[in-house]
Amino acid sequence: MRRACRIRIASGLVLLALGACNRDSDERGDAAGAVVATTAEGTLPAWLAPTDGTDPARWLAGREAGKALPADEPRVRAMAAALARARDGFIEDPRMIANRTVQLGQMLAEAGIGEGYGAILDGLGGIAAERGRRKSLYGEMCQHYYNARMQGADHAAALARLAAPHPVLEGTP
Repeated sequence: MRRACRIRIASGLVLLALGACNRDSDERGDAAGAVVATTAEGTLPAWLAPTDGTDPARWLAGREAGKALPADEPRVRAMAAALARARDGFIEDPRMIANRTVQLGQMLAEAGIGEGYGAILDGLGGIAAERGRRKSLYGEMCQHYYNARMQGADHAAALARLAAPHPVLEGTP
């Protein structure tokens, strides 16, 4: 079912419901009556919108593979495990973690650095898990990881910087 894109203004911010703009999506109501867009099995939305019913692990694995994957595909199960491990240490929900992972992967790719989404999730999730009960902000950690990579650190060195008790971030000595 094709629906018009919706724009909602809340607290002065313009929010565009991207999932509702996808031609290959269908809309259904959730228990609270909110509109939830679900993606057809053979398509991948550009981003997971707040009301998108697409499984974040399936979406991440599909984005990494360059095509939609069935839910029972081993790469989807592996991504689900990595996302679950990462989710325990972060404030954000799995949908937002998935979006930020793709965003970071794209930024790294533009800089000529190929980084698998599972490696990103496991690396940053491992740091958050070591911090214990204090939850971290995934988006903030992604930015610090990106900055470390742009300063020449490889994956392991960037993670080591982030894991340090008083990490040196964003070019500070």
